Amino acid sequence: MTNLIGSEPGHVHANAQRVIDFRSDNVASVSPEIIAATLAANAGTAAPYGDDQVSAMLNDRFSEVFEAKVTVFPIGTGTAANALALSALTPPYGAIYCHSAAHIHTSEAGATELLTGGAKLLPLEGDGYHLQASALANAVATAGVGIRNRSQPAAVSLTQATEFGTVYRLDELAAIAEVARSHRLKIHMDGARFANALVTLGCSPAAATWRVGVDVLSFGCTKNGGLNADAIVVFNPDLVEDLSYRIRRGGHTWSKMRFPAAQLLAYVRDELYLRSARRANDLAARLAANIAGIPGVGLAAPVDANEVYLALPENKIDQLIKNGIQFLRRGPRLIRLVCRFDGSEEDVDNFITTLRVPE
Repeated sequence: MTNLIGSEPGHVHANAQRVIDFRSDNVASVSPEIIAATLAANAGTAAPYGDDQVSAMLNDRFSEVFEAKVTVFPIGTGTAANALALSALTPPYGAIYCHSAAHIHTSEAGATELLTGGAKLLPLEGDGYHLQASALANAVATAGVGIRNRSQPAAVSLTQATEFGTVYRLDELAAIAEVARSHRLKIHMDGARFANALVTLGCSPAAATWRVGVDVLSFGCTKNGGLNADAIVVFNPDLVEDLSYRIRRGGHTWSKMRFPAAQLLAYVRDELYLRSARRANDLAARLAANIAGIPGVGLAAPVDANEVYLALPENKIDQLIKNGIQFLRRGPRLIRLVCRFDGSEEDVDNFITTLRVPE
């Protein structure tokens, strides 16, 4: 069961001088650069629904970032980006393969099923919280292609970085894409933490997306310093027109498009998205490196990006709560800590110090 610890409205711990908050990167502030860009866009009037000058720059700028012609749709939330993107990849009778821990399967309240008109999510297991090419191949081989009482394989959704903070390497993505293409499956990437994954991979955005066969990317901004804008980045031009109608019908065509567009432009300007993600990743690496030697405490998943999953005794969890430290509980003896671009070494070190104090 998922519980937010120390997050009740108005909750302030008596001993806490400042909040040490590892609940999520969604709790973060907004990047000053994005605030400045939003304020700059707030001058005079502008045409609505994306016909303004700021929005007109999006496709060109993102095409430069991804080294290919792309179409960008600003979207209000990552859930909407995922569900709308997937709706363009599958018919209502289609099957979408994902990892069993995928956000679209565990945490989006059936949004994909709703916006696809009934397509079926088929979760698969995989080491490191990664979908495996071999598991995908086996699933498609036994799917009953052409049998009309079976959901028909249509798409694959990959989360990069995954819900447990691990990152697909390029060879893994290429292997999955090879299976997908051989069965005419389209590929969606849930990139809520795409920037964090890029920092880990040390490769270009192009190398991690369309060059390994990704058709459409849910491009995260909000978790990494954005105000209220994520995006769908479309690499496959055949999807653009259909998706544009789905976005409008789904209520996600912004009237004042210049404001999310300004955020997204600022996000990729001068590689702000990578600098912010690198900061968060570095804090997570610092945290993970310093738990060594604490009795009964260990990593529950590799730390590839900005999420740290710890397995620890219940008395240690209680100790953290008593000290006003906020985090997400993911089950018995399991907690999640998320580091942010606006986090601090002090918070990480105070967390470690608290964890090291004997009962």
